[in-house]
Amino acid sequence: MIAFRNEDVVGCSMYKITSNAKTMVGCNHDTWFSTPRIWFEPAKHSNEIGAGFTGARPVAGNKFAPQSGMNEHGIVFSRLAAYYPIQKNPFSKRIKIKNEVDYLTSILHRCKTLHEVKRFIEKYDHSFFLEDVFIYIDPAGNYLIVEPYKIIEGSDPTYVLSNFCPSITVNNEARRLDRYRNGEDFIKTNIPSTSMSYCKALSDTMHVCRDRNGDGTLLTSIWDTKKGSVHLYFYHKYKFSVSFDLSDELEKGSHMLDVSHVFPQNPEFERLKNYLTPFNTPWMRIALVGLAGFLLMVVFLIVGVKILNTKIALMLKHVVLISVLNVSLIAYLFVLATNQNIFYFDAPYIHHSSNLISGLSYIPFLLIASIIPVTWLNIKSLKSAGIPRLTKLTLTFNNLIYLILLVGFTYWGLYSIWN
Repeated sequence: MIAFRNEDVVGCSMYKITSNAKTMVGCNHDTWFSTPRIWFEPAKHSNEIGAGFTGARPVAGNKFAPQSGMNEHGIVFSRLAAYYPIQKNPFSKRIKIKNEVDYLTSILHRCKTLHEVKRFIEKYDHSFFLEDVFIYIDPAGNYLIVEPYKIIEGSDPTYVLSNFCPSITVNNEARRLDRYRNGEDFIKTNIPSTSMSYCKALSDTMHVCRDRNGDGTLLTSIWDTKKGSVHLYFYHKYKFSVSFDLSDELEKGSHMLDVSHVFPQNPEFERLKNYLTPFNTPWMRIALVGLAGFLLMVVFLIVGVKILNTKIALMLKHVVLISVLNVSLIAYLFVLATNQNIFYFDAPYIHHSSNLISGLSYIPFLLIASIIPVTWLNIKSLKSAGIPRLTKLTLTFNNLIYLILLVGFTYWGLYSIWN
């Protein structure tokens, strides 16, 4: 059964190694977010447990969504993007999850054992996380896999997981994912060990670095459940690490660190951080809406003028070419404003389930093929005395928008088909 979609295999992998009464857990957070964080939350009440977390996705209230973490009792968790087909919800009568941060942090703050983790999760409708799979590991190496509709328990001494739900994914399918296959093969060909050198090599083997915008493994965390420490590697560079002792950090009180500030400057990360898209630059999204609105206005104007005044010198082929091109661009600008993956995956972008979006990904090439003939027709129109001045001005601005979009499409790498 194919249990993941191409678009859903965008990030994250993990492993756990148990040997000689010690368990190490490695987590690769693969994402294009440029805000990597590690934070520590001491127990606020006598019945709570202190914990540390990593994450990079900002959420409401100046918080970040936890991606991995460990508490003072050595319970570690990792979160991975995964696909599970929607089905009738068997947990409809359970407690609804209203805040992912509160829910996920509460598990580590309240649970000392894996049994308590399971009991806690079973109170909630965890189908809320329809596009995630979680794994919880205790210091003895036992683990709990939490899928949207199922919980799986295991105790294998080694375990590798990536972007799929094990209950609906056979191993041959899982091995289609490079990071999972690389991790599984590494463990098979190298005797498992809980040494840092082994774990670092395994994390390195499973990391990703896509050509497009340097996107890949933003943060690697290796959690030592015996020592109660975490070792961080930043932006898929494994020559330098920073370590934190959980107990020492919790004694400092609640605090958060920007991971990029505790590592040497990384040129690849700087490029990612400075890369502008409508999703990290609000004015760009507003601009896309404004440009789409103007393109639509141009269509109504030139079509209306041509219909109402058949004697106007504006050529029919000019009207048709601009109308088709503008409508196509409007549709594509909507896609750009609603599909973040386009800015990071190879061009032309292939959507996992929409042939329409995949087809619209060729619009930048339509624009570059049309820019010369439409500019030539526009110049001819400007020289014509039989076209109203407002129409000429509108056509000129319309052509200017084409040039702006060409620059934008080039900046976003939408013509970089050689990747």
